[in-house]
Amino acid sequence: MERIWDSLDQYRGKIFEGTWPSIPVMFSISVMNHGQNKAFTSLGKTTKTFTYAEADAEIRRISAYFQSLGIKKGDRIVIHGKNTPAWALAYLATLFCGAVVVPLDSQMPSERVSQLGAFAGATIVCIDTDLLEKLHRDSWFDQLQAVIVLDESPDESYECIWSVRSSTAYREIITVEDDLAAILFTSGTTGNEKGVMLTHGNFTSDVYQAGDPEFLSITSGDVFYALLPLHHSYSMTAVFLESLMHGCELIFGSQMAVAKILSDMREGHVTLFLAIPLIFNKLLAGLFKKVREKGLFTYILVHIMLFINGIARKVFKKNPGRKWFKTMLEGIGMYNIKLCICGGGPLSPKVFKRYQQLGIDFIQGYGLTETAPILTLNPVSHFKVTSVGKVFPLVTMRIANPDLFGVGEVQVKGPNICKGYYHDPKNTKELFTEDGFLRTGDLGSMDKEQYLYLKGRAKNIIVTEGGKNVYPEEIEDSFQLYPQIEQILVRPYVAKKSERAEGIEAVIYPNQDYYKQKNLNQANIEEDVGKVVAEVNRKLVSYKKISRITILDKPMAMTSTRKIQRGKVGRTIGRLLNGF
Repeated sequence: MERIWDSLDQYRGKIFEGTWPSIPVMFSISVMNHGQNKAFTSLGKTTKTFTYAEADAEIRRISAYFQSLGIKKGDRIVIHGKNTPAWALAYLATLFCGAVVVPLDSQMPSERVSQLGAFAGATIVCIDTDLLEKLHRDSWFDQLQAVIVLDESPDESYECIWSVRSSTAYREIITVEDDLAAILFTSGTTGNEKGVMLTHGNFTSDVYQAGDPEFLSITSGDVFYALLPLHHSYSMTAVFLESLMHGCELIFGSQMAVAKILSDMREGHVTLFLAIPLIFNKLLAGLFKKVREKGLFTYILVHIMLFINGIARKVFKKNPGRKWFKTMLEGIGMYNIKLCICGGGPLSPKVFKRYQQLGIDFIQGYGLTETAPILTLNPVSHFKVTSVGKVFPLVTMRIANPDLFGVGEVQVKGPNICKGYYHDPKNTKELFTEDGFLRTGDLGSMDKEQYLYLKGRAKNIIVTEGGKNVYPEEIEDSFQLYPQIEQILVRPYVAKKSERAEGIEAVIYPNQDYYKQKNLNQANIEEDVGKVVAEVNRKLVSYKKISRITILDKPMAMTSTRKIQRGKVGRTIGRLLNGF
């Protein structure tokens, strides 16, 4: 089978050596082949666009400035800002001069930014003006060689990325696949960030495998949408770098509000939409809310058509729903979308199925920051609804110590596996097995066709009184299509102290917007939430049933990719709901 990375043979030995190109070489190949294609576009009051050739010139200008400051191969540069073309240019300019990118969450507390910047030994910070004003002025900040703002600033005491210049021309720096490209600090649902060291080859091998026609059908005419924070490995690889490898246009989104997302996708003619479960759930809920508002007959008719299209796609490989639901999809700005990809967290199979029934190719994948991050993707032509995808061809995956159901820890080897954690030999050693496999900490099983089925995190398992293993994520997934629930976290509690038996508790933050429209008081809200839990319980086997509910007045802390920070959810918060 011919693979997309076979195309690298024509460049190997000419513009790069080894198996995989560096990120600058990968970008340069796209400049050669797609120089006049749009590369970066920001939407707003004024639309700003750079072609690949224009972006290349900007990158070399900025990189030359970095070199004039004495930045050399291996030095670290922090990028701390929102998704913008300036962020993308700063990222690539850093790599073009052989330095290492340290991208930090724009929502990270300023003191933590300083701590991680100092820990990484960064000597330059590229930062949004509003974030610079909050940045902690400590000894690390005082020792920085330069602070460069990523947007126009009235404060002339700092250089702006749009105007920096060097008196000397950019000097080409050779970077190879084993050179360090980035240190990504994991968002840490437990709150303990670790600096994942990823090489150029880690990223580019992952990008080429994801872009292979077996998994994705992407052309240089496609348009990606940068909605999720680009400092996160999922959007960095699957959106930012993937678009660059194919010579596609990347549209920059500014808000995670559903109305703004739909407006951006419509205006930017987005064809490839990558997001997290929360976003896809909200889009689907909004769509079917409009369907319900049109009356019972329309609601029933749409569901009949969805069922028929689902059968047509599965049995006959036909997709009449693309025409049937054209008006519906145009109304929410999704008709141009040829493919939706979900990652960054577990997705309910019901949501997956519903998008497929609407006529949209919808796939999901799996990975983690330490694997750059993608390990599996569901092929568009041969997807499995309950699977998180097929293992990449160059990745070796095994299930360690499987139980009677074939479930065990997912362990992997491959070209996209990180070097370890920055300045953290203890955790690096624990990350790998003695024979070199990376321990993901996730539990799952595989079928004969190398499709992976995830159960949850090993550390989150609940062991019931009868000795049964319960995976909280599976129960949480059952609530994804209920508009009444904004957040849910399933966890154990001590049901019988004398026997140390664990019961199952659901910590729930109700959807305030939903209940505001219903004009319900707190007692009615709690009663309705109880009914939702009871409905889900009826579908669960006895040992998985929720036996206690805690209702919250405030939302649980989340990471920038909208994952609940489990370690920050206390035991005494909220109100216990009577009757459970």
